[in-house]
Amino acid sequence: MQFTDAWTRPAGALLAVLLVAGCGGGSTEAPAPGANTTVPPDLRGRVVMVLPVQAEAGVLGDVDAEVRFALEARGEGIDWVFRDRLDSALERAPALQTRTTGLPVSMFMSREVQRVGDPLYGEIRRLASLVDAEVALIPVQVLPGAADEAGHWPLQVAVALLLVRSGHVLWFGVEEGSPGEPGSPGVLASAMESLARRLLWYTGG
Repeated sequence: MQFTDAWTRPAGALLAVLLVAGCGGGSTEAPAPGANTTVPPDLRGRVVMVLPVQAEAGVLGDVDAEVRFALEARGEGIDWVFRDRLDSALERAPALQTRTTGLPVSMFMSREVQRVGDPLYGEIRRLASLVDAEVALIPVQVLPGAADEAGHWPLQVAVALLLVRSGHVLWFGVEEGSPGEPGSPGVLASAMESLARRLLWYTGG
């Protein structure tokens, strides 16, 4: 089965949260939790490369490890390509000018995007060519949300899902976990579990 046009066009009036590289558009407020562009596509049977988290602050713990744990726990039937496989592939192709971190993704938090262009598109295409990935999952940032009355903080994770061959944005979302004491391992785990439930909605639970 191939990805259809419905998968490459965000449905309805999108919340203005992304930027098309090289395209116009006005700045907007930072997207809030639940600010999702559409329903994530069914990824079963696909090769999905998961890049490292590109920006984080106020987080204690291994964010990439928690992302991996949450996705693997729910994402059966998906060929996940995590950082270790990407790094190994890059070591075997030293002439390929690409990277897994420091990607130009800050624009994802400012304007609407339906399709990314260069330089991000080129980076993603080169990486994907090493592992035959069809989809790229980019954790754009992980940051603390607003504290509750008890002074407990949730973590918010912003993620973009791209169709490699065209650069179309299949889905973009900001998910928030349960608040807790700063530094509590459960706060990070809760945020990633929230992301996995949203992204892999068809698994139930």
